[in-house]
Amino acid sequence: MSGKQKLELTWIGKEKRPKLEPRILLEDPSLSYHARHRVSDNDSFDNRLIFGDNLLALKALEQEFSGKVKCVFIDPPYNTGSAFTHYDDGLEHSIWLGLMRDRLEIIRRLLSEDGSLWITIDDNEAHYLKVLCDEVLGRTNFVTTVLWRKNYSPKSTAKHFSEDHDYILVFAKNSDRWFPNLMPRTDKQDKAYRNPDNDPRGPWKPGDLSARNYYSQGIYPITTPSGRFISGPPNAMYWRVSEKKLKELDADGRIWWGKDGSNVPAIKRFLTEVKQGMVPQTWWSYEDVGHTQDAKREMVDLFGDEAFSTPKPEQLIQRIVHIATNPGDLVLDSFAGSGTTGAVAHKMGRRWIMVELGEHCHTHIIPRLKKVIDGEDKGGITEPADWQGGGGFRYYKLAPSLIVNDRWGNPVINPEYNAAMLAEALAKLEGFTYAPSEVHWWQHGHSSERDFIYVTTQNLSADQLQALSDEVGGEQSLLVCCAAFRGVSAAQAAERWPNLTLKKIPKMVLARCEWGHDDYSLNVANLPMAQSAPAEPAVNKGRKARTDRHTADLFGDGGEEA
Repeated sequence: MSGKQKLELTWIGKEKRPKLEPRILLEDPSLSYHARHRVSDNDSFDNRLIFGDNLLALKALEQEFSGKVKCVFIDPPYNTGSAFTHYDDGLEHSIWLGLMRDRLEIIRRLLSEDGSLWITIDDNEAHYLKVLCDEVLGRTNFVTTVLWRKNYSPKSTAKHFSEDHDYILVFAKNSDRWFPNLMPRTDKQDKAYRNPDNDPRGPWKPGDLSARNYYSQGIYPITTPSGRFISGPPNAMYWRVSEKKLKELDADGRIWWGKDGSNVPAIKRFLTEVKQGMVPQTWWSYEDVGHTQDAKREMVDLFGDEAFSTPKPEQLIQRIVHIATNPGDLVLDSFAGSGTTGAVAHKMGRRWIMVELGEHCHTHIIPRLKKVIDGEDKGGITEPADWQGGGGFRYYKLAPSLIVNDRWGNPVINPEYNAAMLAEALAKLEGFTYAPSEVHWWQHGHSSERDFIYVTTQNLSADQLQALSDEVGGEQSLLVCCAAFRGVSAAQAAERWPNLTLKKIPKMVLARCEWGHDDYSLNVANLPMAQSAPAEPAVNKGRKARTDRHTADLFGDGGEEA
């Protein structure tokens, strides 16, 4: 046995990784939407709704938003084989894992060091997904698995068990840097604090003064105020405090001996001194965060009979956003579905980015967000969040592929690209920030304060390159992307103009990406064939034929029908 071994999840085609094209994003102002006036100082107008393949969209976001996203919530298809109106949920395990791996790797790069990833999933893929996330994000960054009870009544039609819960996998980008916000205290929790002795410090509740852990000063007799003698702590236990400390606490009125002064002592824990919040727990009941029927009612109120089939309740997303973020933080959902994440984040004063390919981006998400912005969405968390409307979003679509084949099969720049689009696309491909200068015509973008990029479809002469070099100067560098340069070889150009780097369009990028690939949802028929596979039994051939006809789509608000 040779080679380095490691524990990992394997699947057919795992070694195949797409060479993604980092597309630019094109805003369509006619579909962007903003409130007519500012409602508060915290209104956010620069949120993003992106229409397009979500893997390409994540890649498009990577350069600008790497390390900047505080919370990613995704609700991917659960791979149940159930077909819903707005997307196809029936991916084979291998393709599903491959598609998720490709997305998770980019999501990890987008997360801030104190960011977190939340994924809703069911039993069909939850355990595979957990191991996959361990591999991509690191097992030490696994936080917990939350159980959400999504149904309020059992399914009598279930074959074996009524599946009443979904999982929410929680991973941190860096578990040492991620700290969840506390949950608000409830009235029920506060009612446990009373004040039977009218202590001026307010309500309190008694705490056990004994403990199991060994304490060298934790065994001593006690005489209560009533004169009762207590020989020591309960059997096999120790007092939590020393005898001296007990006397100090008693002198400060922090020990409760009971109404008649003869009880075993208890320490008084005042409400004013406890955390003003509770550590999040892993069991989320539908009474606290809603259930699938609540979510569907929210959709019916918004869209009537055209309601989305598998939404998540706003209360559920509210809890996630509350635990994982603070006002002004950035939330990303690359499986936007009906737009619940963006709607909730907006109402909670967070910035957001959503990605959706399905047509319900236009039929559901945009109308929903308009109602939120106009203050006309009265459901969900609107009332508890005291949402009054405001803010806005920008609508983007993915640009077409930069490189296409002409009628002779030769790769050329896509004729749909104008000069500005070409400059932005090449700047992104070369790792430059696209930022055209208003002062220097040759500065289309920068990678540092002294390094710039210039894009032109011209064939540049030696004289033009000399003039360009003179203007750039010796303290700066310029990457020149042009159709061609004449009168000088590449080696001569490097020696003659050390502040210029010359690259030819489109040759400079041809080997970089899978050009013209717009759909990464794939088809089960595209699975790689095993080498020297044995003949299939007739029953398996029939199954494979049925499988190959199944088109897989990895977009939408995942989940199973309630």
